Amino acid sequence: MTQRAPFLLIDAGNSRIKWALVQPDGTQLASGALAHHDVAGPRAQSGSQTGWADLPAPCGAWLSNVAGAGIAAHIAAFVDAHWPQLPLTTIRASAHQCGVTNCYTTPQSLGSDRWCGMIGAHAAFPGEHLLLATFGTATTLEALRADGAFIGGLIAPGWTLMMRSLGEHTAQLPTLDAAHARGLLDGADTADAARRGPFFATDTPRSLSAGCTLAQAGLIERMWRDLLDEWRVPVRLVVSGGAADEVASALKVPHTRHDSLVLSGLALIAAEDTARRSG
Repeated sequence: MTQRAPFLLIDAGNSRIKWALVQPDGTQLASGALAHHDVAGPRAQSGSQTGWADLPAPCGAWLSNVAGAGIAAHIAAFVDAHWPQLPLTTIRASAHQCGVTNCYTTPQSLGSDRWCGMIGAHAAFPGEHLLLATFGTATTLEALRADGAFIGGLIAPGWTLMMRSLGEHTAQLPTLDAAHARGLLDGADTADAARRGPFFATDTPRSLSAGCTLAQAGLIERMWRDLLDEWRVPVRLVVSGGAADEVASALKVPHTRHDSLVLSGLALIAAEDTARRSG
């Protein structure tokens, strides 16, 4: 394989697996998403659900995985079935990489998705102070200075997890899934909203959905304002993740949507790795 062969980038999260094939200059050739069972089920070896058979062979694969060792093993076998002996690098957070400095007391304990996301964000918004909010299975926050220093973050239950926990641990509350909860938010009566305010509900499912949405939004707004007070400089709030639409609808502070920070960070790591290996 030539040095100019593309990079295969894989972001394995708790809910799904996103991937992209990217040229060394950053041009994206293809992308997609897979369910966990797509790489572990009976159709996994065929690859019919990926379209990878029509893609140029990559020079290597770079994996960010927070879904556990079992999924990592399935992904490795899945990749090898399509491109045998393709080098696969599993990303771990480090003390410093691609212009970002990790101020965690134990840098390697930081999730690889958060690490890659910060690397992607630092490159996407150069010279800016950032607060990154990712709304996945967990809601995570990262405060990233313009010089690339990650000063710390927070982890909270995600929007869907919060609703499910209420349903499972209280006797009289329903268990809402994301699709049902989105429908409740989308279907709110606009006349009632104008009279009472946008998130006061008159039935239990809407109360639960809106309450969890506001809990997420309130956390983000509080930490964004705290950063503004402490740093005394503008801070860009960047939101992403599967529940970003729902939570962003409740935010009352300026924010920017960016849904490919992890893959963007993986691309930068892959380029740095390839350059180092080539001398």
